[in-house]
Amino acid sequence: MTREGAVNAVILALLAAVALAGAAGDRPFLVTLAAKVAILGLAGVGLNIALGFGGLVSFGHAAFFGLGGYVAGILASHAQNYEPVAEWPITIAGTQEMLIIWPAALAACALAAAVIGALSLRTSGIFFIMITLAFAQMLYYFAISWPAYGGEDGLPIYLRNAFPGLDTMDGLQFFALCLAALVLGVGLSWRLRDSRFGLALEAARQNPERVAAVGIRVFRVRLAAFVISAAITGLAGALYADLNRFVSPAMLSWQTSGELIVLVILGGVGRLWGPVAGAGLFVFLEHVLGGVSEYWQALLGLMLLGVVLFARGGLLGLLAGARRHG
Repeated sequence: MTREGAVNAVILALLAAVALAGAAGDRPFLVTLAAKVAILGLAGVGLNIALGFGGLVSFGHAAFFGLGGYVAGILASHAQNYEPVAEWPITIAGTQEMLIIWPAALAACALAAAVIGALSLRTSGIFFIMITLAFAQMLYYFAISWPAYGGEDGLPIYLRNAFPGLDTMDGLQFFALCLAALVLGVGLSWRLRDSRFGLALEAARQNPERVAAVGIRVFRVRLAAFVISAAITGLAGALYADLNRFVSPAMLSWQTSGELIVLVILGGVGRLWGPVAGAGLFVFLEHVLGGVSEYWQALLGLMLLGVVLFARGGLLGLLAGARRHG
């Protein structure tokens, strides 16, 4: 096992240990924090495919995080009210089964990303950043002005959605589900990175002109990466809605997009478990420093500045060395 692999295993073990310690010590908030880390880490893993592997700085991934949450919230609310989703072009029955909600969230986010990516990827640099941000803000203001599903007040989910064989209202069991989703997400990211597709995406990030010269269609490779990235982030959004039992337009805001980018940078851009390490550090600082001062984000900003200037590999770079992949 490489040094980075050992660090990754320690991160996974620490996350599980925090949840188990919280359950054993009757401190459910620790289990909730561990589940939050796993979910935000999964969202970061999704963003990392576009940002870390493809060099696509998307400032609009909150669109997919929030869309996944709203898919879960809308389907659950209609199931709880025994009403079909009748406002849409087709009538859809409400459901609280995660095995139905998750594919719906994945499909909705993939479709949205295909449209957004097809338009955004015709640009690059600051223009790509601003277009993805604009699309996310469009969805944000649409959610605020959608009174049928709470508008700016958000949409409550009275009970967590169900998964076969598990009591999702039990904090530890729900954490285990989130952790399993995280591990699967990291596994998929690893397979993509080391596949021919991943090599083409990496090459397109470094030198798109040379990649195009050998016959690889850079636009298609990037669009596929963007869609996969959005789908994984959307799944994290569906889990986040269940964690809080609440969906809010804030999930679609530019601040959420910024937080996801911060997670990836703090942990290590392009590293498989970097977003998880970044999510753990972010939630830890939010919990510890947030109790000291309401301006704890200023300290986070200083830390982020230090990472950008002196530790380009992020937290994993400091712990595992300069090697990028692990």
